[in-house]
Amino acid sequence: MRRRHACFLTLVVFLAGASAPLLAQSNSAADVAAGGRAFQNTCSNCHGPDGGEIPGIDLGHGQFRRPMTDRDLIQIIRTGIPGTAMPANNMTEEQAAQIVAYLRSVAASKPTAATGDVARGKAIFEGKGTCTSCHRVNSVGSHLGPDLSEVGGSRRAVDLERSLLDPDAEVLGTNRFYHVTTNAGVTTTGRLLNLDTFTIQMIDAKERLRTFVKTDLRDYGFAEKSGMPSYKDKLTVQELADVVRYLTSLKRSTP
Repeated sequence: MRRRHACFLTLVVFLAGASAPLLAQSNSAADVAAGGRAFQNTCSNCHGPDGGEIPGIDLGHGQFRRPMTDRDLIQIIRTGIPGTAMPANNMTEEQAAQIVAYLRSVAASKPTAATGDVARGKAIFEGKGTCTSCHRVNSVGSHLGPDLSEVGGSRRAVDLERSLLDPDAEVLGTNRFYHVTTNAGVTTTGRLLNLDTFTIQMIDAKERLRTFVKTDLRDYGFAEKSGMPSYKDKLTVQELADVVRYLTSLKRSTP
């Protein structure tokens, strides 16, 4: 009888330990999305958008200073770590579990395995990729597309890679191109600067500031697709990794 009781306790302990790392992985896609929003709003200020800003810790790749179960991570998120810069957060266990589910999801969907190089990535960005024809980095490049001078501080590597391979997958509202077609049939596409009751101001493909009166237009509105080309067949795996590494290095300089 004692032996059966001891075996039962051993099984309970084993199952409890085995299920801990799977706690967050059983959550739904909605939980993962909610965890991503919470991470970016609460955790990325210190850990960075990829979770790799703290030495010895890379949350986006599941790397910690010691082995961590999901239960361990949930506890740390909620109570912090005394004596360190990791504060306690006023979160429920469910909210903390959603963040852990998000981190596990990110770790399972890493960008390309190739290791990127900042210097090579910069050279490709300014050369073969012709990225400066649309984008600007530290006062160098075009005003047509979004300024990327600090993009590494707000976008994850996996998001940047996806934007390079499939630009139409996710286009931020502020980055969508706008088009106008005059009554004469001339179409202009560019970056929207201002839209009011009577006029539309935009920067066209030649970086010219244009103003259009709505009564002179046959049609106007946001472009359905991104103005950025896909680099899926234009860059090798290594070149892609280099460009992503360069972009993630672009962050606001600390005084």
